[in-house]
Amino acid sequence: MSGRPPTRNDDVDWDSWPVQDYLAENYRELHPSDAAVITHHSAFYRRFAPKSAARTVEFGAGPNLYPLMLAAAASRRVDAVEAGAAGVAYLTQQLDQGPDDSWRPFYALCRRLNPTLPATLREALSPVRVVHADVRDLTPGTYEIASMNFVAEGVTEDCAEFRDFCAAFVGSVRPGGQLVAAFMENMPTYRIGPASQWPGCPVNPAVVRDVFEPLTRRLAVSRIDADPTLPDYGDSGMVLLTAVR
Repeated sequence: MSGRPPTRNDDVDWDSWPVQDYLAENYRELHPSDAAVITHHSAFYRRFAPKSAARTVEFGAGPNLYPLMLAAAASRRVDAVEAGAAGVAYLTQQLDQGPDDSWRPFYALCRRLNPTLPATLREALSPVRVVHADVRDLTPGTYEIASMNFVAEGVTEDCAEFRDFCAAFVGSVRPGGQLVAAFMENMPTYRIGPASQWPGCPVNPAVVRDVFEPLTRRLAVSRIDADPTLPDYGDSGMVLLTAVR
């Protein structure tokens, strides 16, 4: 990044996000790192009685369905908020026509870890509503639970903007609202597919803790190592978080 200003979120054409390349590289099979995130997030969702949350949000949903599956255990309505047209189109197609078969092993693990989930994946996704919007425009304090996965560190090269996205994520829930998140650790600007390049802001557990400690309580931060079965994006693993606003 030396010699040029950092790429910020609004500099990027998110409508052209390469959904199919991203899915092919990351989600056509259940990788160990995803299983670790699902295990972490399932423990978070098991704290709540089934359908006890009236409204929750997936903050920057993208085409990743497993956070939406997990939320179904606790939520009567899940808003999948996504700014990019390509991501919105994929999510809408998955809900309208039924999820790709490749998501079934993900759901089998989710349900094994949280048996209160519905019997079928399609039923689990029935509370999901796709919201085509910028997460920064959400009305603060709207939700009881907010989930964010691989978003704030993967939409900007600007560390200050990373902090702003995290603050908006925390602010999306009411005071006392619950937060669960996953971040790529030390993710640089990265490539998906044969050519497309996307911004990254390298973060680690210390950075995540520094950002969230002033905004939350009961903050828990952990990490997992890099997954050799995934493409080498330059990251060193994942950082996992739970907290209360």
